[in-house]
Amino acid sequence: MSLISIGKVAKETTVTVETIRFYEKQGLLVTPQRNASGYRQYQQDAIKRVFFIQRAKEVGFTLKEIKELLSLRKKPGTSCTEIKLRSLEKIEEVEKKIQDLEKIKQALSLMVMRCSGSGDLSDCPILETLDFGETRGE
Repeated sequence: MSLISIGKVAKETTVTVETIRFYEKQGLLVTPQRNASGYRQYQQDAIKRVFFIQRAKEVGFTLKEIKELLSLRKKPGTSCTEIKLRSLEKIEEVEKKIQDLEKIKQALSLMVMRCSGSGDLSDCPILETLDFGETRGE
């Protein structure tokens, strides 16, 4: 199997060389061999691994969780059920974040609705709400 440079891995996966080094330090990529000049020489499968990491990040998995998924893949006896359970947990986490974001949106919308957008800054209902938790006089 031919070895490839860190630059080639970065180019093929559209991430930076620094990102590749970071993934290596985090244990997400196998520490590569070094050539006589000391340059990293990766196996071809490093490209597939970086794509896996990037796609897993896109759907919300943390680097820690991605590392766990990668290790489960190599663990004898691991079933698809374990991966599905982790994915279901991630869905629950995303649902919670959506609920939290909806609450934030409602609070911001209420502040914006109370503000005319004109007048003296000292009477701004948005700033009052941020200062005191709710507008004075209500």
